[in-house]
Amino acid sequence: MLFDYPAKAAFGRVLPKTKIYEHASPTSGLKDLFVRQVDQIIWKYKLAPETINLPSTKAVPEIQVFHVTLKNGELKEDVLRCIDKAIPFPILFELHYEGKCKPIACYKRPNEADSAKWVVSDYFETVWLADSAKREKLPVVLDLGVLYENLLSPLMPYPAIGKETMPERIARIEKIRAKERELEKSETRLNNEKQFNRKVEINAEIRAIKQEIEGMTTKAG
Repeated sequence: MLFDYPAKAAFGRVLPKTKIYEHASPTSGLKDLFVRQVDQIIWKYKLAPETINLPSTKAVPEIQVFHVTLKNGELKEDVLRCIDKAIPFPILFELHYEGKCKPIACYKRPNEADSAKWVVSDYFETVWLADSAKREKLPVVLDLGVLYENLLSPLMPYPAIGKETMPERIARIEKIRAKERELEKSETRLNNEKQFNRKVEINAEIRAIKQEIEGMTTKAG
């Protein structure tokens, strides 16, 4: 889902890669990824009390929207993580390549022990959409904290369960993703196994992992 950000929130400034390097101190390998994969970064919108008339919260003082134009349609998450490290606000990214757009973001919150540092979750994204796809109006909410959660929610692969908070939902999704990686490894082992008895054991493991994943996608905990 793409959102139609208000004209009053338009910021529209090119963000030089060198500015990100100054604040995030990337390795030479990460700088190389920026050069090979990123054409341009535009700080497109600034969602703040003065631009969209919503009060801030301690965790979400502002929300930034960045347009990232890609050189070849690929972008490693390490690049996004580096940008998130450099900018001390929650960010929603829109990747652009050859007439297509993909929204992607992590859940970003201040570190409880040190509010100058930020904690970031896994990244969540949709499929590629046409640049011309219909954009939805921003949801009607009471503050920037709730707005942030409403903008992130459509990017997530599994809906909230019951009265699950955003951090609880993200923790559950990250557990599901870990189990999915475990499942993939077990399936690879099964394909490579020659002994019948071991195949039976691995098949039992795979069934158990699938049941765990199903349990986490249909009920809390």
